[in-house]
Amino acid sequence: MGFSLPDLPYSHDALASAGMSQETMEFHHSLHHKAYVDNGNNLIAGTEWEGKSVEEIVVGTYESGAVAQNGIFNNASQHWNHCQFWEMMGPGSSAMPSELDAGIVSSFGSVAEFRDRFIAAGVTQFGSGWCWLVQGSDGQLAVTKTENGVNPLCFGQVALLGCDVWEHSYYIDFRNKRPAYLANFLDNLVNWEAVAARMV
Repeated sequence: MGFSLPDLPYSHDALASAGMSQETMEFHHSLHHKAYVDNGNNLIAGTEWEGKSVEEIVVGTYESGAVAQNGIFNNASQHWNHCQFWEMMGPGSSAMPSELDAGIVSSFGSVAEFRDRFIAAGVTQFGSGWCWLVQGSDGQLAVTKTENGVNPLCFGQVALLGCDVWEHSYYIDFRNKRPAYLANFLDNLVNWEAVAARMV
């Protein structure tokens, strides 16, 4: 099956007015994400993972814990993470659908509390990683954070929203101001309709 770099669902400059510049998108999508695709394809060639879906590879290599497969896991998981990331954002304002609003209020007490927890998760993720809004098997929503390329697939959770807190995602536009990047992500970049559509 192999990995392939997806086209963005918008142009590289479409998010510039919302705080993610064309330069960031070109580096992030066309260089960083492409590297995960290319490296992943090279690593799975001739292995038991060749021909498997990216989801199967992420879960299978994470569960195995084999040091020899860390490179496969890292590139597959980061490929998956970035495919989701592009779809979770969009140009223009996006109102939060009522079903997502209700789920957030039920789980966190308010949208403001969710926002605070999500930003805190991203800020306190030491080094590289991601922060997430996930839905568990019980239907409840939670905010989590993961190191490096680890993602909700590894824990049987549905990823509703994820924010990349590797420096390549924000340093061009925000330098070392990760809190400002996270606040801008929630306020200006998220496609809330796409997030709501992921709920099960």
